[in-house]
Amino acid sequence: QVQLVESGGGLVQAGGSLRLSCVASRSPFSINTMGWYRQAPGKQRELVATITSGGRTNYADSVKDRFTISRDNAKITVYLQMNSLKPEDTAVYVCYYGGRHIVTQTPYDYWGQGTQVTVSS
Repeated sequence: QVQLVESGGGLVQAGGSLRLSCVASRSPFSINTMGWYRQAPGKQRELVATITSGGRTNYADSVKDRFTISRDNAKITVYLQMNSLKPEDTAVYVCYYGGRHIVTQTPYDYWGQGTQVTVSS
């Protein structure tokens, strides 16, 4: 099992910034992906940004040029710097860790509890 603990959410005005952090209890896969998803009320969970253990990043079009994902492999921690926040960014942000068994290639996905981000207009 991998426990993920998020922090850094809160209430901010439109145009403001927040930085989310997520620390994993362990990293059983040397090749892995960490990232952030979000879920707004009444909507499906959607990808925000991911970063592989090798540093490759992927962003949702809606957050490109505003959000930056980074990670510290030694601390098994992923960060999400969110700038120029908009009311439509309001959601619960959930941390993700995923990898595959080196032999069977069975995928394993782990999720945090989430942290609320609210952007007021």
